[in-house]
Amino acid sequence: MSARMSIAPSQKNSGKFALAKRIAAAVVGLGVVGGAGFLAYAWYPSIAPISRPAASSFSPEAVKRGELVAAAGYCAECHTRTDGHKGPEMAGDFQMETPFGNIYSSNITPDPETGIGNWSEAAFKRAMNLGIARDGTQLYPAFPFDHFTKVSDQDVSDLYAYLMSRPAVHLQPRDNTVPFPVNIRIIGQAAWKLLFFSPGRYKNDPNHDAQWNRGAYLAEGDAHCGACHTPRNAMGAEKLSHAYDGNVIDGWIAPPLNDHNPTPVVWTEDELFQYLRFGVAPLHGSAAGPMSPIPHSFLSKLPESDVRAIAHYYADVDHAEQRQGQNTAAIATAMERSKKNLVGPQTDDADARLYQAACAACHYNSAPGPVLGRPELALNNALWLDEPNNLFMVMLHGIGAKEGQDQIAMPSFYAGLTDADMARIAAYLRRTRTNLPPWTDLEKKAAQMRATLKTPPINASH
Repeated sequence: MSARMSIAPSQKNSGKFALAKRIAAAVVGLGVVGGAGFLAYAWYPSIAPISRPAASSFSPEAVKRGELVAAAGYCAECHTRTDGHKGPEMAGDFQMETPFGNIYSSNITPDPETGIGNWSEAAFKRAMNLGIARDGTQLYPAFPFDHFTKVSDQDVSDLYAYLMSRPAVHLQPRDNTVPFPVNIRIIGQAAWKLLFFSPGRYKNDPNHDAQWNRGAYLAEGDAHCGACHTPRNAMGAEKLSHAYDGNVIDGWIAPPLNDHNPTPVVWTEDELFQYLRFGVAPLHGSAAGPMSPIPHSFLSKLPESDVRAIAHYYADVDHAEQRQGQNTAAIATAMERSKKNLVGPQTDDADARLYQAACAACHYNSAPGPVLGRPELALNNALWLDEPNNLFMVMLHGIGAKEGQDQIAMPSFYAGLTDADMARIAAYLRRTRTNLPPWTDLEKKAAQMRATLKTPPINASH
């Protein structure tokens, strides 16, 4: 189930054929073989609880390695409550809104009653490898076991050592709101796995070098990048025939990681490395929204070689080496557009005057090339996407000093700009900084993005 590159038509057809075979297998499992046969496939026994292992029973080296596995997998990001108030780290209760209801992440601290303190290493490995809880319950794919199944046995063992060595937190996550019959996990989740899940550890691709394989192992497994950057079907499974084509997450667009990314400047290995390691790429701008913690709180903890390997892998996925020849011309065109639209106080363009008042103090560029710390919007992904989501979300949310480029912040304009103001700025930037068709229904979409925030950001300007 490897998502390694932009998939050619012949591969897409073979993917459809594979899906058809799985659907047929599911029909056989549910129909011809009958209920008893399917239950034999779906049912897993409980693994006996254990007494919580002493932290001293794990070697310091294993715990240290496990901490890196946790960082590469962003465990704390989805296992720490953030709505309303920030909960204890790793204690779960993080709310994930899905088309099937709200799912709350589990407590993965070593608390014996509400966490995983009574889980053996075998039980933990089964959850990572197969998506089965200690008591035999089928786990929802909101837990990305379809990626974690690729993680090596050694890394899973080290992760277990790290989690079991952390402080125990007694916290019971809220109940999921998944309705009947989807909440009948032994049927629904087992059928989902029959259709969409291929268990097994990552295997090196002999057609690529060690750095590429290390990057692919991290990206496809522990880091589970496709969980956000690959679109999903009606059943919530990744569309592997459209691997890395982009997806919408909490209102934000997780852009394509392949050569379908619309930005005029190619994401080279160096640009990817700068972005993933430091949260800002000179030619593409800063990490924002759900992506912000990834470089700053997690990937920054990994060895530089691992982050470079991920960048190396995705540079191959997006065919950067073959396409980066277009960059010089794209940068020159972007700078020309920006200089042409540096507006003065006497301009007759009302939208340009609004942009000048709200944005131009930071987003102007009269230099020969892009300047780090002064984002060049003519190159920014947000203006080149099919929808204005990310542009609006950055306007509303802002970018804190710890989110994008170190110690450089953008205030939230949640209170400072109306939906109509945001629509005008978006229309102005789209027509003056790109050669793409105008976005439609901008004021309506601005209101929709505002509604996703639920509460005003704490740094909202007035």
